Amino acid sequence: MARNKHPEETVNLILSVAFRLFMEKGYEHTSIQDIIDHLGGLSKGAIYHHFKSKEDILMAVSDQMMEESNQTLAMIRDRSDLNGKEKLKTIFKESINRPVQNDIFTVAPGFHKNPQLLFSLLHDTIDHAAPDYILPIIKQGIADGSIETDYPEQLSELILLIANIWMNPMIFDSSEEESYRKFMLFSKMMQSFGLDIIDKETLERLQELTSIYQKNK
Repeated sequence: MARNKHPEETVNLILSVAFRLFMEKGYEHTSIQDIIDHLGGLSKGAIYHHFKSKEDILMAVSDQMMEESNQTLAMIRDRSDLNGKEKLKTIFKESINRPVQNDIFTVAPGFHKNPQLLFSLLHDTIDHAAPDYILPIIKQGIADGSIETDYPEQLSELILLIANIWMNPMIFDSSEEESYRKFMLFSKMMQSFGLDIIDKETLERLQELTSIYQKNK
């Protein structure tokens, strides 16, 4: 590979190849050599110049996956034209309609084969996404009267844990019927909090993603 390649391009190439292999083969069954074999001539030394280990590559892949999602959450959180409940509804719509979602569900990553990625998702959900993005929205909703709860911190975690983990067919390998039942229960649960944030369009999109996963797993 040419020496004048920009370092950030090299890093992005490594992460792109590693992500695909981790999803296809599983983290444990992907070696550094597997990654090298798909890099078009990049040497092992060049990889270790940027990453100390395969685990470092995994963490960088995870961070990259979360970064785009968190940018979307931040933009919605900071909007001034929506109340708290409207922001939560918008977050669900925007998150599931991102074009990258089709790619992820088509590759059909099995998180049960990638416990490190699952842990990273859990960690980001509890330590970053919930307190940094969802909690401020819920507090705004309490202030503007669109959300009623005495437990804003716990509600912010609950919403994301259910949406990102429990309802994720790639984690529990849920069938379309099982996923539909989970979506409906989540919708009714949110309604009990006065949060009718899952509409027909969102439900249909969730079913579409589950179908993509089941066809390509």
